[in-house]
This record gives sequence, C-alpha cells and structure tokens, in this order.
Amino acid sequence: MAAVPRYASIFGLRGMPRAGEVQHAMHEAHPQTPHWYLPSVGTERGLQGMGVGSALLGQQLADCDRLGQPAYLESSNVTNLPFYEKLGFRITAEIRLPEGGPTLWPMWRDPDPTAGRTTRKGASRGSSERRGPTR
Repeated sequence: MAAVPRYASIFGLRGMPRAGEVQHAMHEAHPQTPHWYLPSVGTERGLQGMGVGSALLGQQLADCDRLGQPAYLESSNVTNLPFYEKLGFRITAEIRLPEGGPTLWPMWRDPDPTAGRTTRKGASRGSSERRGPTR
C-alpha cells in the first residue's frame, strides 16, 4: 500500500490495475532468502560513465560483503545488465510485464567472501599491512 501514491503518479489512476499486475510480477520473482534489496539504482544522465554509479553502488556492496549478505535488484534497461554483471550480479529470470510493459531482469549478487572481511589484527584484506621489522 505504501507504493500506491508512487504508482498513481507513474501509471495514472486508470493504470492502477496494471500497476498491481507489475507489483505482483515483481513480488513473484523476489527471492525469499534474506538479502539487501536495491529497489532504485540510477545515475543522472550527465554523470553516467564517470564512475559515480559504481562508487555509490560499490559502497553498498562493500557493506553487503562485509556482512556476508547477498544483494538483489531488478533492471528494466538491457544496456545496464553488463554494468551490474561487472559488479558481480547475475540474471536470475526475465519478467515480461503485461500489455507491452518493459522487460525486467531480476539480478542476484552473492557476497564476496574475501572482500572487506577482517584478517589478523583487524586489518582488512587489501589494506596495507606491514610485515617484518619496521625501521
């Protein structure tokens, strides 16, 4: 019910039944396994291709890795799929929305077991760690 005002602004009042169909299709594909859901991922058009999206999403995914939690999102833009795949997501299904709506690709990313985990003496993997005698 919380999404009703948002859907009304997107679909209009006459489109609300279709919005319900979209919501149902997304709910059916949504994983039951505990995960972080990234419902809205995007970068302003003028900032695309500059690493902004990777940096923002990278922070969230680093938290997922540190906590050992998977992440889930849906993409409606086929050109974005390689971007998400580069970040470790994989396509889990293809959702064809009713009445010519856009195709959605649910995507899942397992946590990287080596990223952001604490190693000996609290140093994170990838951090500089001095070994041997120091001068």
